[in-house]
Amino acid sequence: MISADTLKDLAGIRHVFFSRDGGVSDGIYASLNCGPGSNDARDAVIDNRARAMAVLDVEPDALVTVHQIHSPTCVQVETSWALAEAPKADAMVTSQPGIALGILTADCAPVLFADADAGVIGAAHAGWKGALGGVLESTLETMTDEGARLGRIACAVGPCIAQSSYEVGAEFRTAFMEASIANVRFFQNGAQDGKFQFDLGGYVAERLRSAGVGSVEVLGLDTYADADRFFSYRRSTHKGEPDYGRLLSTIMLSKDTFA
Repeated sequence: MISADTLKDLAGIRHVFFSRDGGVSDGIYASLNCGPGSNDARDAVIDNRARAMAVLDVEPDALVTVHQIHSPTCVQVETSWALAEAPKADAMVTSQPGIALGILTADCAPVLFADADAGVIGAAHAGWKGALGGVLESTLETMTDEGARLGRIACAVGPCIAQSSYEVGAEFRTAFMEASIANVRFFQNGAQDGKFQFDLGGYVAERLRSAGVGSVEVLGLDTYADADRFFSYRRSTHKGEPDYGRLLSTIMLSKDTFA
């Protein structure tokens, strides 16, 4: 289990960036695979999600996740839903205690948000497409609509693919340069001509800072390089594996504080 300094001391805020350890799945999914979109045994995934919620001392149905589609869409959560009822979105916001917002990743950046004074939290799935498309700003807008203030919002960017592991082509870089010439700072020349190394975590952090949040922490943990702790879509692809597990990152308002 991994926590962020910027969130861990906030009163009434519980959060965890889970590694792949501590579950019941085996093989390429070993062991805490929390992704129902994988081809892992469904019972194992449900068990893993329940184990994650036990860490937060809540029932399994406290966890809500969305059907992630690399969009800028953020939904407001008033009550938990069944897996089959998950809306298509890539971020969630709630002011309801006892609801654990969960983001599933395997190289994309999970981002957790909290305004402890307002009792408003958020969680976003920020791959390159969602981040470029505005999913972070959508989350912040939904949080402020719910009563949060930008300058009080603490953000943590969890384990994701690092720049040294994220080789991209010229067309990828062009998409970011067309959005803003300043995005050149998030690319380094790659080992091959026409290839570049992209800093996803740094880009996500800069979008958050530019939006005016109170604090941003980037954990700097590379999902691709650390196979013992993290699932990675890109690593699985490079190894020719048929599928991959999903990491869970979650945040919740404690009922003890926000009754």
